[in-house]
Amino acid sequence: MRIRSSSLVNHSLDRVYSAYRDELPGIADYIPDVEYVKVLGREENAGRVKLHNEWKSSKSIPGFARKVLKPEMLCWDDHAEWVQESWTCEWVLKVRAFTQAVTCAGINHFTAEGEGQTRVVIEGRLDIDLKRIPGVPRLVAGPLAPRVEGFIVSLITPNLERVNGGLGDYLDEKFGS
Repeated sequence: MRIRSSSLVNHSLDRVYSAYRDELPGIADYIPDVEYVKVLGREENAGRVKLHNEWKSSKSIPGFARKVLKPEMLCWDDHAEWVQESWTCEWVLKVRAFTQAVTCAGINHFTAEGEGQTRVVIEGRLDIDLKRIPGVPRLVAGPLAPRVEGFIVSLITPNLERVNGGLGDYLDEKFGS
């Protein structure tokens, strides 16, 4: 299932890109439904920054998905490679359970737009193969998969927009609007 978000942040490209890459744990305080973001690893080499962040959602799981989704699945690892030369960030998200059944990856593009504004476009894909999750009957897996993917995309997409909104609020507070 496709994931896409486009937001305008009222700060310069360099400021938005650097804050998104380097200050995400602080920005998390400005994002509803995110309990925390922790940096678990950082590696810098030749103009590229590789980050491993842990995200924890504070969202509840709806009844229809409780047999398939567990609270630990609302905590995920974000592996990202930031390339300032192209103003991009390629990422792969890994859930903590059923890793063989869930794939989620994409790319963020940052572009200057207008005076002191940055467009953040996030594009990705989420796929869940319920047949690879123990305990899910094959007969139910096919029809249930789009609903489960839809629920997770419904968490991710608005959250991506809230991340950008939280980033703007964070930068407003830090530098003024």
